[in-house]
Amino acid sequence: MTQLQVYFDGDCPLCRREIALLRRLDRRGRIAFEDIAAPGFDPAPLGRTRDELMASIHGRLPDGTWVEGVEVFRRLYAAVGLGPVVTLSRLPGVSSALDVAYRLFARNRLRLTGRRCDDAACAAPPRSLAARVRR
Repeated sequence: MTQLQVYFDGDCPLCRREIALLRRLDRRGRIAFEDIAAPGFDPAPLGRTRDELMASIHGRLPDGTWVEGVEVFRRLYAAVGLGPVVTLSRLPGVSSALDVAYRLFARNRLRLTGRRCDDAACAAPPRSLAARVRR
């Protein structure tokens, strides 16, 4: 049974490597992978825009709940049996550091991975401080 549908940028070299590892580790088929950079991918049925999905990694749970950012990786790692990594990632300090590091990476990943982009495409829209605090 699928535990998580993950929406990832297949044009991102680092993202592709991480997804390739997760595919190998997902021996029980608990993850459904969707490349949002694939030709013909249409985000409209998801109720999300391409820009929203490109801003950070997204996951969808079987009940339709959306998760994004580091929480997606926690769900992915848990699905492939890496529970101890998930536990460590939730420790105070570690959790905050991972959230900050991922936001910085996501905001700059096109530039960091050597992809051509203009200023608008290189940076995900910043989130409000209030949105960050609620997480």
